[in-house]
Amino acid sequence: MKEVIEKIKRLGIGKIEENISLSRYTTYKTGGIASCVVYPKDIEKLICLLKVIRNSNMKYKILGNGSNLLFSDQEYRGILIKLTEFNQLEITHNKIRVGAGFSLIKLSRIAAKNSLTGLEFASGIPGTIGGAVFMNAGAYKKDMGYIVRSVKVLTPDYRIIELENKELNFHYRTSFFKTHPDFICLEANIRLEKGSRNAIEDLMKSRLKRRLESQPLNYPSAGSVFRNPEGRYAGELIENLGLKGFKMGGAMISDKHANFVINVGNATSKDIKKLIDYVQDQVKEKYDIGLKVEQEFVNWE
Repeated sequence: MKEVIEKIKRLGIGKIEENISLSRYTTYKTGGIASCVVYPKDIEKLICLLKVIRNSNMKYKILGNGSNLLFSDQEYRGILIKLTEFNQLEITHNKIRVGAGFSLIKLSRIAAKNSLTGLEFASGIPGTIGGAVFMNAGAYKKDMGYIVRSVKVLTPDYRIIELENKELNFHYRTSFFKTHPDFICLEANIRLEKGSRNAIEDLMKSRLKRRLESQPLNYPSAGSVFRNPEGRYAGELIENLGLKGFKMGGAMISDKHANFVINVGNATSKDIKKLIDYVQDQVKEKYDIGLKVEQEFVNWE
């Protein structure tokens, strides 16, 4: 591991952080120690980094804002790659070309200022563009699949190609990238519609007010834990079981919204995972419904 990190340093790939707590990189504010986090300067340096990693048989993961991940409490002995430097933004009329490391919330606000409608659903999703495309992030019955026209992609054999919307296999909380993790989203081409800036901003404000009233935004969490099963609401099923406020260690089912697990005081990832598993078991036993977790569990093997 040390030799690989030294090689990455010599190649001048970008900023490197070593032995960093993953609580700094996830919205749950939990997780073990990451051996190494690398911020490639550009596509050329990213390719160079990936070649070093793959030639060394190191495990790695592209990390956005960590808003949909639960890392284990164990050390992550591999390379985490953050595409923070991939933050270019170009707006031409109603078309936006934006880098994978750009903030989704920030982009929704910029779109509103430019009187562009279609991104209002994203104004409360704390992820990056790359992460949002990867999981097809959405809210209010809209998602990235509605607005992404194409994506610039780095293939496993280091080619840069453009994949069109129909090739990206967008479905509820999934995309082409979830089933092809060696393909990396570099940049998204988004198309919106012209609208009224005041109407767009009013809608975003009303939704923020609703989120503040209904979601536990003052505690670390990763948003909704479970997908809504067909014709039902996961939060309602959990609430009907009387589980609001139920705790395991420092993890608790929010008493504001039952589909949120929150870190109420030095929770470990193990606390959160146990609570998620417990809820799944209880819902299965009571309703014979297998709730699907929206979040990704990393480094639990």
